[in-house]
Amino acid sequence: MKLKTIIPIVAILLPIVFMSSCEKDDTDDGLRPTIVSSDPLSNQTDVARNKVISITFSEAMDPTTINTSSFTLKQGTTQIVGVVAYSGVTATFTSSSTFNAKSNYTATITTAAKSIKGKTLGKNHAWNFTTGGSTASINPVNLGSAINYVILAKTAINNSGTSAVTGDLGLSPAATSYITGLSLTDFTGYATSAQVTGQVFAADMADPTPINLTTAVNNMITAYNDAAGRTLIDFLELGTGNIGGKTLTPGIYKWTNTVTIPTDVTISGSSTDVWIFQIAQNLTMSSAAKIILSNGAQAKNIFWQVAGQATFGTTSHFEGVILSMTGITFQTGASMNGRALAQTAVVLDGNAITQP
Repeated sequence: MKLKTIIPIVAILLPIVFMSSCEKDDTDDGLRPTIVSSDPLSNQTDVARNKVISITFSEAMDPTTINTSSFTLKQGTTQIVGVVAYSGVTATFTSSSTFNAKSNYTATITTAAKSIKGKTLGKNHAWNFTTGGSTASINPVNLGSAINYVILAKTAINNSGTSAVTGDLGLSPAATSYITGLSLTDFTGYATSAQVTGQVFAADMADPTPINLTTAVNNMITAYNDAAGRTLIDFLELGTGNIGGKTLTPGIYKWTNTVTIPTDVTISGSSTDVWIFQIAQNLTMSSAAKIILSNGAQAKNIFWQVAGQATFGTTSHFEGVILSMTGITFQTGASMNGRALAQTAVVLDGNAITQP
């Protein structure tokens, strides 16, 4: 073929190739917006059941076109009710209810979404993801013989003021002298206190107390590791750590930061339901805040695994079993229905602590 024949053919083909690769608008020569990323990713599994779905565009969009008509979520054919928001170049969909465990969902952004220049997406964009968690009942954390104590600690149990503790206390490997403020009366293998409805045990008391306490402490550590090691996570970073005002349904919750309870929290579920809270840093409850149980939920089935310090503000009320690696502090007048199991110390200050 001669050169003068090739040149016109190239001149015709180049615009076609350019138009195809750049996804031109139908009405002018501007480029359409595209999808840069989504969260969760397409076909991602083990997505938290409280996940906020998001999608990021290649350019700023017209906020009025990003709504519950253009951004939808379905489980099968069932439309999920939620709230759509838009900021910068990112749209989010927040479900009004918790996702079902181990279920597939489809998110879609349609061509009704337009850029601020009035250009639409080239086509609808849909992607799937599957939630995590478990469809089976959660097994409670086995406390072993640690269940025999309402307070169990390794280094100290310190009390100020007048407390009312219902249940046995245990301290090991520390000795009786590290139990302060309870005015103990010694007996063989145990002690009593006017502030304790139960008995008090320490590692230096007569047999079989030392071995019983060693076993209980080891069981406490095993229970802590069990709670921390559960992997079928239902809720991840709920409230970014602030759970005040929330109603918590059964499941496994995980946070990589500190958890705060500034206002009342409701734990709702049946008498056999189980809650496990995995907290990588501290747990802090504000003064006068309360945990409220509803629909039959029981404190013995609520487990708070806390890697940091657990602190309960003045006159607050707490429900559940605390498994703390660092320590547990009850400020003046705080109360608890549950167990305080610490791998260091438990500090009391005129508190009502009752075993579940």
